[in-house]
Amino acid sequence: MYKYVFLFTFLILIPLHTFADDWGKTGHRVVGEIADKHLDRKARKTINSLLDGHSLAFVGPFADEIKSDRKYDSFKPWHYVNFPFGDSYETHPKNEHGDIVQGIFKCVEVLKDAKSTKEEKAFYLKMLVHFVGDLHQPLHVGKADDKGGNDFQVRWFGKGTNLHAVWDSDLLDSYEMSYTEVAANARVQSEEEVAEIKKGTVIDWMYESRNLCENIYEHSEIGEKLSYNYMYKYMDTVRFQLQKGGIRLANLLNEIFG
Repeated sequence: MYKYVFLFTFLILIPLHTFADDWGKTGHRVVGEIADKHLDRKARKTINSLLDGHSLAFVGPFADEIKSDRKYDSFKPWHYVNFPFGDSYETHPKNEHGDIVQGIFKCVEVLKDAKSTKEEKAFYLKMLVHFVGDLHQPLHVGKADDKGGNDFQVRWFGKGTNLHAVWDSDLLDSYEMSYTEVAANARVQSEEEVAEIKKGTVIDWMYESRNLCENIYEHSEIGEKLSYNYMYKYMDTVRFQLQKGGIRLANLLNEIFG
């Protein structure tokens, strides 16, 4: 009996971010909220029909929410891609169960297929919103040997955590703004700047996150005590990554449904 009481107590005391593995709900909703502002009329109408009136921000966390259902276990590897620093995505052996790049391609394929049912398109649209967000979280293009930073232990304002969790949610949560506030206060971008953000392919965007990931590792130490200085250094990067994710998601959706 006592072992069950201990287990129950242990589970209660574990910080929630221990189980997190990508942008928290706030981050994913920021991406969806920003994307919504960049949709063209035709894409907006189609998306509204597929999601039965729900917004992209509302469905942003969907791919995390379904993780509790074992029938969706096959989608878990689609949240990330790992390969060693100094190696490349193209040359490193691929995960036989897929990765975030392959996952995004699959979502686009289903959404473009005229034979796909509304139910299939709605499901993969929700997944695409999430995966494009994940692609812009630098630690989702990390290294397998420390599980994308999940085994890279640090302290955040005195509490034990890991580097992945810091980038998933700790930075953004410490900012103490709602997803609508973060989205509304994104960098003001000119048409030329937005056009520049839209450039490139999914692979290009993946490497952009990869370069950020390498920079983060270069400036982080195991056991390091992170707080205000780290927020000052990287908070603008987090906000810009979310903004780029939203703009690029909208661009993909405009192309798919245009």
